[in-house]
Amino acid sequence: MKTKYELEYTLNTSPSILFNRFSTPEGLSEWFAENVNLQRGIYTFIWEGTEQEASVVQKKNNKLIRFHWEDDEDADAYFEFRIHTDELTGDVALLITDFAEEDEKDDAIDLWDSQISELKHAIGL
Repeated sequence: MKTKYELEYTLNTSPSILFNRFSTPEGLSEWFAENVNLQRGIYTFIWEGTEQEASVVQKKNNKLIRFHWEDDEDADAYFEFRIHTDELTGDVALLITDFAEEDEKDDAIDLWDSQISELKHAIGL
């Protein structure tokens, strides 16, 4: 049984720049996977010769994009990038929602941390 978890990262950049990195194959290829292809609404993520396909379940421009892995038997599981801008400070936060087996959660969080440092590097933070 997978459990849902959320991570938050503060990123000093504009929501539109961030959203582009989550919603386009070019943007995702800069930090999330070695290569990403988009055909007929299906994103194919490629890592070291391994391919995984995901479809977009929900999308709001410059706010959020939610993906579901095509091979995930858990229909309720997804991974989501949500952009939150603090109205007072203008700080931009990235909220990641994902699902993992309890014994894989720490590794999954470590992986996100490393992916986000790639993302920061890609956008020059």
